Amino acid sequence: MAVTFSVFTKPWREPIPQLARRIANLGFDGIELPVRPGYPVTPDTLELLPETVRQMADAGLKVFSIASSANERTIAACADNGIPTIRIMAPIGDGGYVEAVRRTRSKFDNLLPLLRQYGVQIGVQNHYGGFVSNASGLRELVAGYERAQVAAVWDAAHNALNGEDPELAIDIVWDSLGMVNLKNAFWKLTSGPEAAEAQWTPYWTAGPHGLASWRRVAAELQRREYSGVVCLTAEYSDEERVDSLIAQDIQFAKSLWKAGL
Repeated sequence: MAVTFSVFTKPWREPIPQLARRIANLGFDGIELPVRPGYPVTPDTLELLPETVRQMADAGLKVFSIASSANERTIAACADNGIPTIRIMAPIGDGGYVEAVRRTRSKFDNLLPLLRQYGVQIGVQNHYGGFVSNASGLRELVAGYERAQVAAVWDAAHNALNGEDPELAIDIVWDSLGMVNLKNAFWKLTSGPEAAEAQWTPYWTAGPHGLASWRRVAAELQRREYSGVVCLTAEYSDEERVDSLIAQDIQFAKSLWKAGL
């Protein structure tokens, strides 16, 4: 079954008409829009969403999701503009992991009436480091919720940085899977060979070159007949090459799904 390809427009802060042309020319079906300070639409300027959605539609693109905080004003704005998903993450903070899960699920509980009322979904994404980071953590976060209200956004790169095989991860989150993120990374040694302790940092790279096998991800999703959104998040350590790298990556991703038909 066919998937829909989206791209997170975080790397580009240009005016919406210019952004729409850029993304359409790359061959995506739509976008995930950052609704954050410093971008064309911010949490304080949600009244700009209708024109943003219209300009994207004029370029043949749909706004599949936004990356922002979830509150009634944002949920209502998404509903009014046909945007189905608000993507968030689950930070751990000072209280520890167990408390972070309890706190995040409490927020979901409080938002459930609004999510049902407006028909909007929260998608919570795994993220390495100080966040709920793997598929098992996502499963625990969203357990017991209807996928229409609270779903998992599984990120293949953050998953791979945690050493989890994609087939197992997809199996773990499958019942609650709302969206798939594709990017790639590997751990890069940042300390010298004679350092007392090795220091590592993620290096965000092109689709074929990181720890996450996009080929295995695509094969497993096709085996399970996934037909939702696949969002390429356009995150690269070599920020100077974002345009050329994302152009290569969307073609690589499409080739993997085409090969599986």
